Amino acid sequence: MKATGIVRKFDENGRFVLPMEVRRMLDLDMPGDAVEVYLDGESVILKKYNPACVFCGEAADLVAYKDKRICRKCIQKLNVLAED
Repeated sequence: MKATGIVRKFDENGRFVLPMEVRRMLDLDMPGDAVEVYLDGESVILKKYNPACVFCGEAADLVAYKDKRICRKCIQKLNVLAED
């Protein structure tokens, strides 16, 4: 993990500003860009959100199923497995 040396304080509503330098590193420059939040012990990890297939990581031709995204290729493979 790379330390940035940047410190931000929370405001009275529990918010803080993600520094421009970090937004640039994560390519978060458009309104509506999203981040995923992970916890690792006492660390908070932010990752640019890229919806992708939970099985292969493909980002195109996705179908939503129970809050997960699955590409059509993997759906076809799962159908073949179900038929066996």
